[in-house]
Amino acid sequence: MYLDFNEIKDGRQFEELTALHLEEKFNNHIKDIEIRKSGVGADGGRDILVDFKVTDGIQSFNRKWIVQCKFRNINISTNVINDVNIPSLIHSYGASGYLIICRKRPTSKLSNFIEQLNLNCKFGYKYQIWSGEQFKRSLLTSTNHTFMQFFPNYYKYLTREDK
Repeated sequence: MYLDFNEIKDGRQFEELTALHLEEKFNNHIKDIEIRKSGVGADGGRDILVDFKVTDGIQSFNRKWIVQCKFRNINISTNVINDVNIPSLIHSYGASGYLIICRKRPTSKLSNFIEQLNLNCKFGYKYQIWSGEQFKRSLLTSTNHTFMQFFPNYYKYLTREDK
């Protein structure tokens, strides 16, 4: 048995899963985290804004990541983000980076685009893509509450007595 995104009903639920997972993930390592979802409607390339503090033991630093969720049942290409000027979006939010989380996989064109943004960014912004498989691997560290809420079949498998 494995995590199956077919248990997720729609893109809104995928965003809820992503927000909860990021909160759980950061809460294990970082304090003072705020997760803000964009709400219903056109989001201009931002589904979730993650704002948190990190410290090096001397000083605390604020960091922000803009997260875009793509729950389409196809590999994600640049055409689904063409209307977003990602560096300008990062700048407008005072963010450090941009993360795209896909249900499936990014195409090589999108991967190359993100790679070029990382190589050529004069402002030090960071750009990442998580394929569906990468996201699933990260989700394996989630709590049983997350599995129960978003992956009920997987949760039943995990908690069954006859394992």
